[in-house]
Amino acid sequence: MKITANNIQIEVEDSAPGASHLPVVLLIMGLGMQLVAWPPGLVRGLVNAGFRVVRFDNRDIGLSEKFHHLGLPNMLWLGLKYKLGLTVASPYSLGDMARDTLGVLDALSIDSAHIVGLSMGGMVAQRVALLAPDRCLSLTSIMSSSGARGLPAAKPAVTRLLLSRPADKSLDAAIAHSVKVFKAIGGPAFPIDDEDRRTAVAYSLKRSHYRHGILRQMTAILADHRRADELASIKLPTLVVHGKADPLVPFACGEDTARRIPGAKLVGIDGMGHDLPPGVVERLLPLLTAHMQATHT
Repeated sequence: MKITANNIQIEVEDSAPGASHLPVVLLIMGLGMQLVAWPPGLVRGLVNAGFRVVRFDNRDIGLSEKFHHLGLPNMLWLGLKYKLGLTVASPYSLGDMARDTLGVLDALSIDSAHIVGLSMGGMVAQRVALLAPDRCLSLTSIMSSSGARGLPAAKPAVTRLLLSRPADKSLDAAIAHSVKVFKAIGGPAFPIDDEDRRTAVAYSLKRSHYRHGILRQMTAILADHRRADELASIKLPTLVVHGKADPLVPFACGEDTARRIPGAKLVGIDGMGHDLPPGVVERLLPLLTAHMQATHT
């Protein structure tokens, strides 16, 4: 369903509309990913554990409002500026995306929620915790980063693949390219069947295929250089989960995030990459439910 949040149109899925008696888990997806990228087994597991689960498409992606009028960033130039330590200007910020997230809560009349973010979504979740700690029951940052300068970067081959384009503008080419990307960032201990991966990618891209929003979201990540120094002010129960074999956002980034947030618990998963295959979901679900249920005891 479409709602208005932070004065823009956001696509939302709510497992229990109006169920004000249930604790809410708000799931924030990563760069270029849609709400349907949250594994059904994870969503179902949270619902079965007694939570109301809210997912949404971030701005500029999926079925949410697009920002065509802001133009396309020059990623090569902005990447160079970032490496040189220069300020990167972005069409919108992770702070704006955090305000979108809070707007989702407002639109659904939800006072507070457990905030769970994955990859870029983890960065947005951190921003939500900084902007409105009173709206957050807990914080979970999955395969994400503090954004601090000097942290290890993605493997060069993965970066090149992410910045590359499909062979042509057809849907089939987009699917093939996305499958190649997800295969490259997956973890060695949790392989996914190629056909299952292709089916999931095809479903997502048929729902929405919009590359330009990914570039603007990527620019927002590069521009958010002050967040790391602000994380020490977070006083929420915080869980940091990270794959020890993540080729896109190395494990050191999760370690750094946990170190910067007072009292944060870090859980590293051997052989986990930068995705959520069934084997990872089996390990993640009990971590999430225990972390969130602890705030209600």
